[in-house]
Amino acid sequence: MVQYAVTLKDGDWTVFCDGEAKARSSTRSAAIQLAKDMAFAAEERGDAVELLIQGYYGDMSRKLTGGTEDD
Repeated sequence: MVQYAVTLKDGDWTVFCDGEAKARSSTRSAAIQLAKDMAFAAEERGDAVELLIQGYYGDMSRKLTGGTEDD
């Protein structure tokens, strides 16, 4: 399973992959789009994906997708 997360860190929206910062954006929507694009690529490789997105008030949403039937 690959985990992607979008969180607010040091005033920028940051995209993480498996805990490692991959990109920063000044807007939440751009960071979410990047994370979704990365998650889609992982799903096409057959990986299961967990996508975590921080809301403006600190709440987190979680979505599990992808993977093969063998997972």
